[in-house]
Amino acid sequence: MPPDLDRLRITRAAEGQPRRPRRTRLFLILGAAALLLLLSLYFWGPLQPAQEVTPAVASRIYPAQAYAVLNASGYVVAQRKAAVSSKSTGRLATLTVEEGSRLKKGEILATLENEDLVASRDQAAAQIKESQANLAQSQAELTDANLQYDRYKTLVAKDLVARQDYDTAVARRDKARAGVAAAQAHIKASRAALANAQAALEYSYIRSPFDGVVLTKYAEVGEVVAPFGAAVNARAAVVTMADLNSLMVEADVAESNLDKVHLEQPCEITLDAIPDKRFPGQVHMIVPTADRSKATVLTKVKFLEFDDRILPEMSAKVAFLAKPLEAAERRPRLTIPKAAVVTRDGRAFAFRLEENRVKLTPLTLGPEMGDLVEITKGLKEGDKVMLTPPASLQDGSRVRVKSS
Repeated sequence: MPPDLDRLRITRAAEGQPRRPRRTRLFLILGAAALLLLLSLYFWGPLQPAQEVTPAVASRIYPAQAYAVLNASGYVVAQRKAAVSSKSTGRLATLTVEEGSRLKKGEILATLENEDLVASRDQAAAQIKESQANLAQSQAELTDANLQYDRYKTLVAKDLVARQDYDTAVARRDKARAGVAAAQAHIKASRAALANAQAALEYSYIRSPFDGVVLTKYAEVGEVVAPFGAAVNARAAVVTMADLNSLMVEADVAESNLDKVHLEQPCEITLDAIPDKRFPGQVHMIVPTADRSKATVLTKVKFLEFDDRILPEMSAKVAFLAKPLEAAERRPRLTIPKAAVVTRDGRAFAFRLEENRVKLTPLTLGPEMGDLVEITKGLKEGDKVMLTPPASLQDGSRVRVKSS
């Protein structure tokens, strides 16, 4: 065996010794990168802990809602309303109105059959002319009797006529005077008869008692109408009318809240049928009696502005206000609670909710209205903002909406 082969040896302790430092550095770099990734995911990524917040919605409100001291509901009621009927009994000959017809005071809305009444009126008018003719005849007779009396008076003084003839002239004069007086009285009686006939004829015309609108029609042409419906199968009223200028809201106010209401107090009226408009109002009357069954007091609120769409018996809501509203305060305004506004570097911001994160949004503020503040720029209706955001909340922070 050659001697060189005896010197060959394998040193196992040296295996892999140069590779150990390189692997350690690689593990350290990977561990640091993983730690940085976890930290970034925790503070800025999906692993960031969500802060619990309370949201509020940017909504449009009317300033009256901020100044309302009391709210009540009621109905629109016409203060002037009448069931129009005839004063005499008769068959309805004409009916010129229907529901919704607008009438002026004194305008004819229906007529009863009145041919007999027209004839009675014409007869009374003719009797007046006859009486006037009789008066003219009696006056002519009186004139002739006076002339004869004057002649006989002179002649009898000179004994040129008999005393009997003079007495006859005196009697004729007195009779002519009585005839004139009778004719004049007959004219008065004829005129009274004409007035009676005209009144009876007028009762056959059913007229509007005031300016108003027909609400309900009860009778038709050909039906019999009578006062109070006295006749069998007779209609007591032809139509029901209301003066729409007398419309008011009658609302029930609880006795416990009566101290919040006073005469001429400004109000705002809303109608379910006209939701796009609000009407200014004023307390007109607090009825001086209470309803013991409901423990309420009836309050009448008048409209300061009218609209043709307002109709009797519409449901209404009344806000009793602490102060009158200016013209500019009657339009809706976009508002958020003042607790949602934060100030940073002298500017106003709000944290707007976007899915599960918040965005710091700059705001332009308007006037305050109680616990609310108007937003003129920065938000739109329906945006959600955070109420009383914690100091740790930042732009882009993850949040969790607090369950109610």
